Amino acid sequence: MSPRLLLDITRLMRRSGHATPTGIDRVEMAYAHYLARHAGERLTYTALHPGGWHVRLPRAAAESFLRETALQWRGEPAHALRAAGRLWLRLCLSAPRRAMAADPAAYLLLSHTNLERPAAVARALANEHARLVCLVHDLIPLTHPEFARAGTSLAHRQRLQTVEALADLVVTNSGATLRSLIALLGPGQRPAHMLAVPLGVSLPAACSDARAARPPYFVMLGTIEPRKNHVLLLQVWQRMLSMAGATPTPQLVIVGRNGWENTHVMTILERAPGLNGVVSLASGRSDREVAALLRGARALLMPSFAEGFGLPVAEALALGVPVIASDLPALRETGGGTPDYLDPMDGPAWLRAIRDYTPPDSPRRAAQLGRLAAWTAPTWDAHCGGVLDAIDTLLQGGAPRAAQEPHLAA
Repeated sequence: MSPRLLLDITRLMRRSGHATPTGIDRVEMAYAHYLARHAGERLTYTALHPGGWHVRLPRAAAESFLRETALQWRGEPAHALRAAGRLWLRLCLSAPRRAMAADPAAYLLLSHTNLERPAAVARALANEHARLVCLVHDLIPLTHPEFARAGTSLAHRQRLQTVEALADLVVTNSGATLRSLIALLGPGQRPAHMLAVPLGVSLPAACSDARAARPPYFVMLGTIEPRKNHVLLLQVWQRMLSMAGATPTPQLVIVGRNGWENTHVMTILERAPGLNGVVSLASGRSDREVAALLRGARALLMPSFAEGFGLPVAEALALGVPVIASDLPALRETGGGTPDYLDPMDGPAWLRAIRDYTPPDSPRRAAQLGRLAAWTAPTWDAHCGGVLDAIDTLLQGGAPRAAQEPHLAA
């Protein structure tokens, strides 16, 4: 008998007011769509009550919420907030109860949400006779705490302690993330089953863009926060403006929500002479609008200091758009030999690359387009199918392992 699947959608419910999804949001939604199609008869949607108990959500209400949220992300008329409100009402009115299910189950926590509440997760596992399946997206708050919000490192350490103590299957989005995870977990106490599976790419339907005939431009895609290294590109653009002469400076479109500790970036954008009209912010865009912007770009620019996977790289390449990215292990896993990789601290190299990619007859850009023909986009069916196979194999092995006392390496 195939095991029951309990999909925790607490994070998606919390983010119902956001029109533009994050990478982690996309992962949870991709799993919801895949499991509904391929394992719907054994799928139950769940969430964690603010009081700390696990609640099975009404299927029809959960499916309505997911459907409306997907429409909202695509920029279509939707009632995501209303659907989320109905779901939150049902959740908050639910009382704690012991389900004591006899059949084995897998409890899927595919974001980092709720992992900072180990006691609540442990109760859910006990009540559902379930084994915990986690997806670890990155270890950046611990490996690069200088790029994390204050307090995030402590919370992330607690999440990993929960993973170490309770998880039976740990999935990562890249080999780079898996290696970081192994290095941080205490020796001899790691979950028995760990695997790295690249995330998939979902391409939205084509969206016409009235600015298709605009001058040459580049796109930077990601939350405006220190790790993404927006300052480097702003300095490159300031340098290009000072060197322009008779050569027009290409435009830069920064796509992403306003994050944290980005005062310096916003100050440059507001006050730097010459950037107005050359560098622009595009926040709150639907998936179709972002795809249209990418399709017309000379390249996607991703000068990040650290990444767990690099979903924008995969999305751009899948759209046939060249990528200039930081030379990071996770980004090389995603892009393979196709993108141009540069040191995120080497401003002159980024300046040369951007100027090389700007002309319509750019040999350097044409060379990457030639390499792109051999690149294959990862699919969500391959990712989710591989994880589902691992879950089914794992649960054929018997009862959940006993919880361990967490120990995270310093």
